[in-house]
Amino acid sequence: MFKPLCFAGLLFAGSLLTACSTGEPPQLVLTGGTIHTLDAEQTVAEAVAVRDGRIVAVGDATEVLQLIGEGTQVIDLEGAFVYPGFTDSHMHLRGVGERELAFNLEGVSGISELQERLAAEVAKREPGEWVLGRGWIETHWQPSRFPTRADLDAVAPQNPVALTRADGHALVANSRALEMAGIDARTEAPFGGEILRDPEGEPAGMLVDNAMGLLSDVMPESAVEPRRALITGAERSAGLGWTGVQIAGNDWDEAMLLRKLSKDGAIPVRIYNAVRGPSRSAQQLLEKGVLVGEAGGMFTLRTIKVSVDGALGSRGAALLDEYADAETTGLITWRADELLPLYESALRKGVQVETHAIGDRANRFVLDLYEQAFASVPVKERKVHPPRWRIEHAQILAESDIPRFAELGVIPSMQASHAIGDLHFAPKRLGDDRLAGAYAWRRLRDTGVIIPGGSDAPVEQGDPRIEYYAMVARRDLSGEQGENWHPEQALSREEALLSLTLWPAYAAFEENERGSIETGKRADFTVLGNDITTIEVDEIPSTPIVMTIVNGRIVHRAVH
Repeated sequence: MFKPLCFAGLLFAGSLLTACSTGEPPQLVLTGGTIHTLDAEQTVAEAVAVRDGRIVAVGDATEVLQLIGEGTQVIDLEGAFVYPGFTDSHMHLRGVGERELAFNLEGVSGISELQERLAAEVAKREPGEWVLGRGWIETHWQPSRFPTRADLDAVAPQNPVALTRADGHALVANSRALEMAGIDARTEAPFGGEILRDPEGEPAGMLVDNAMGLLSDVMPESAVEPRRALITGAERSAGLGWTGVQIAGNDWDEAMLLRKLSKDGAIPVRIYNAVRGPSRSAQQLLEKGVLVGEAGGMFTLRTIKVSVDGALGSRGAALLDEYADAETTGLITWRADELLPLYESALRKGVQVETHAIGDRANRFVLDLYEQAFASVPVKERKVHPPRWRIEHAQILAESDIPRFAELGVIPSMQASHAIGDLHFAPKRLGDDRLAGAYAWRRLRDTGVIIPGGSDAPVEQGDPRIEYYAMVARRDLSGEQGENWHPEQALSREEALLSLTLWPAYAAFEENERGSIETGKRADFTVLGNDITTIEVDEIPSTPIVMTIVNGRIVHRAVH
């Protein structure tokens, strides 16, 4: 499949001459398939030509093939389908690599299996050595409960253990780890965190959101070397068809490591990076200035990521009213007076801001803060306008707040796979009434906003096919939707495709560079075996990933 051919000779078609005005032949031509351009003037094409990482021609195969010359690689797509390169608008690259390389607890079916896997991992370690893992989620366990330190102690009494929930907003630690950190019945939870306790008031093992930081002085940051994790995560992303990833928060050192790896050609996908704030890393970005389009457009750093609440599954998402299944309203993790000066400074410096907000209280909190910042800093004092600020997740919204995104020019950056995973527990957490504002893609779209789509990997699988499927099907991979899950909130297939291509480009100030297949834009393509815009919905998650092309270079190719 995909026979590369080289042709001698060179003949320009008049209609394409301006696209190849240098007289040099393209280095790559794709033909023999269907090309979805997302260009309003030419929605479908038969062939595309690339030179020096840019698209130099797109259109009829007869015309494009006349451009080939000595050294041109021509790939016969054999009926495959080409799309503008998919971009994951919200993911954690290092976490993806660590998930692949370290103690992965995805798919654990219950406490017993968790204990079995932990016992096997402990057997590989020396006594006293830390055991770190991630990926468990209790939604489908019977009974559906959080693990406890006693569960871990039963199989790991000598080794300190910390196992992070799939959402990254809670972890369970065993007694050895808690003792090392000095966490006991007298320990108070920090602002924005919670220590779950047993009936006697002792720590039960679960630390939620900011309380996880109580282990930071004694727990190693990771079991995997950062460089290896980042490269592994990037290679996995390319293998799934992603041509670019937008990293939702890291520190300055990791950002600089990614910058170097991108310049060295070790990272096969484009990186659009945000550093976490408020922090020293955020201050460094404000002081040093943004880095845009380095390494041939492979690395950009221009964003600060803030998180103001937790996750719905661990009941850390901040709600206006109590959870339907617990006497809590969740957690706001920063005070307004800690964030407003940072937001105002970012406006003046031309630094983009994206803020994690899941619950309706958190989303209102952020919209209010953004509105205050916009009012405090006149347009003439802003380095970039419009600033294209984002709210990451925007999962649960009060009805009155839905129009505010469009009114303020705020972008809801959402991850559709959360909606098909959360449908199994969100109704219990929220009750039926609040589901009308949950994962409300259609209601947001009808106000005129765009919705860049991401995966939040490693929280979710990180597969663009699943994200596309979730947007258009709004049901889990088994076909289940459940009652009152508002199927009318699904997106159209065209909108879902825009959510993975042109809308992420706009959210990253790159719509003139990427997001559609047009002459002059960067040659980033995702090639699939089936046409996801027309095939049966249940076939979307399994459609073959044929090829990933970044800057005109094939970075992944299916093996047949």
